[in-house]
Amino acid sequence: MLWYIRSESLSFDDRRFDQVSILAGTSSMLLGTATLLGLVLRGAACAGDHLHARDGHVHEYLERREYPQVSIAPPYRPLVWGDLNVIHTTDTHGWLLGHQKLSWAEPYYSGDLGDFSSFVAHMKQIAIDKDVDILLIDSGDLHDGTGLSDGYPPGGVDAHESNKFLERLPYDLMTIGNHKLYVYADTYDMYTNFVPHLAGRYLTSNVNITIFDSDGKPESVPVGNRYTKFTTRKGRRVTSLGVIFNFTGNDVNTTVQTVEDMVKEQWFIEAIAEEPDVFVLIGHMPVSYDSWPTVFNAVRTVHPLTPILIFGGHTHICDCRQYDGRSMALESGRYMETIGVQLGVDLDAAKDNHDNITFTRRYLDQNRVTYEYHTQTSNQTFDTDDGQSITRGLQELAAHFDLFYPYGTAHQDYTMTQNPYPSNGSLLSLFVDEAVPYALAINNTRASIPNIIIINSWALRFDLFKGSFTKNDQLTIMQYKDSFLYIANVTSGIANQVLPTLNNPTVTKWKRDEADILSRKIIDNQDSAWLGETDGRPGSCPDADDADDTMHTTLPYYMAPYYIGSNPPNVTADTPIDVVFLNYLGKEIISILNRLQKDKNYTMNDVSLYSPTLTDEILGLYAQAMWN
Repeated sequence: MLWYIRSESLSFDDRRFDQVSILAGTSSMLLGTATLLGLVLRGAACAGDHLHARDGHVHEYLERREYPQVSIAPPYRPLVWGDLNVIHTTDTHGWLLGHQKLSWAEPYYSGDLGDFSSFVAHMKQIAIDKDVDILLIDSGDLHDGTGLSDGYPPGGVDAHESNKFLERLPYDLMTIGNHKLYVYADTYDMYTNFVPHLAGRYLTSNVNITIFDSDGKPESVPVGNRYTKFTTRKGRRVTSLGVIFNFTGNDVNTTVQTVEDMVKEQWFIEAIAEEPDVFVLIGHMPVSYDSWPTVFNAVRTVHPLTPILIFGGHTHICDCRQYDGRSMALESGRYMETIGVQLGVDLDAAKDNHDNITFTRRYLDQNRVTYEYHTQTSNQTFDTDDGQSITRGLQELAAHFDLFYPYGTAHQDYTMTQNPYPSNGSLLSLFVDEAVPYALAINNTRASIPNIIIINSWALRFDLFKGSFTKNDQLTIMQYKDSFLYIANVTSGIANQVLPTLNNPTVTKWKRDEADILSRKIIDNQDSAWLGETDGRPGSCPDADDADDTMHTTLPYYMAPYYIGSNPPNVTADTPIDVVFLNYLGKEIISILNRLQKDKNYTMNDVSLYSPTLTDEILGLYAQAMWN
């Protein structure tokens, strides 16, 4: 038996709001100074010895990647094939080099996109040999997660370079995620550069982008196709749509239509009117506690018996639901940890009857041992030329982005949820109690004034592991460029009540999007000893105890508060202190301060920039000072 919880640290699907524009002239001056300092440090970091070490890392990786540095248990049984089979990815968030740390259980996710490409090629050949169909599907969110997608030089666009490698995989269907909608430039880059490679199979049923002609005239058009109809190699007729949840945090010149309104559109009614052999519905939308039943019911009303396969995403967990006996909805984790495989769908047996359909699914650990086991290959026969080319290209991109640059060496693991908060092993404790106070005090004239620093706990997106702490690790844990603001001269007695009030369940909490509430709702519904998938509950899939491809047991899991704060200063209750917080929490902090006291009516005019240091710089500054 192995050890871990599937998707053990729920990295809530979040994104920054627009930063508050405060003291623009002063901020620009401070940021300019910080930029100049950064250029000086950067020049030193990019000396010749470092460049040689960086290139050497690429060659070392290519040589050792075929042989795991720790023992990895293989799957304990072969896959079950059916008439129609699907390989599913979702919420990869730039993790195209896989998980490269040695801390448990990271090696089980150590395959990279090149390995996955080789696996897909072998699986497609096996499908041909078995004379069955197989599809490759992705449910969105390709960036905001690692340096490969987010570590680009100034002037670049999120995932523009890393997406070029995804273009090389033979995806049959893909859809958009909310992370492609926060910044118009990202959406437009996807529309102009990525979508055409899918040749009509990139589906955005309820997402539009506004484009402008040569005269500046605007036009709102779908980012991809609203739907597609195609025939598989074996002649099966497929109708597909690509839906995102009712997302409201999108940028200007992008539009997300509600799912409820989408199913009333004439194009939707016409798209589902003709009966296919199977509906394959994909979307960046959770299969539990969301709007898939709206889409499902709209289709089922017209076609009471047609098989329906649904592939969702967004909550970063493995999940499954059956809305009736002739359908299945699957969600397949996050961060290239898990590959969902839906096999054993016997469509031929479902024809001309009302019988329930038998579905078989597996969650595959994303590593070469798993891939070689299921394709009956070895280190000598597994890699395809294209897979090896993708691996080498990803390593070269990482070197070009300088992602191997070391800030220091961590002497232990710091986790999001495997250690309680607060504790010595908690990443949240390390970040808010040590790293943030240190980094924000650098060249700060207010450093001598007592303060309390408040952040949201889901701002951090992944664990920090023992060993070299690199630029890529920094971006993996915190890739967002959020700023720190403050309100001065709040008495300590009042300031110390802000954090408990934020965490009061009766207070309406600010959230980046619905993923954090939804993920915690799902987790709250689990047994304390078994987390990570919502099977085994009413309405879930019948194979709840049989979905993992490799035997697993759980790692510890500890919930953390929504909001966390630095240690309060040791001062009297009437001592004025600074309340420091992330830029998107300003309105909520002000509202709470005005409820806690009546001596002053706080407004956004009382808010100022605390430091030019941004969130994605914090851990690097701390590591350079403390871990060398």
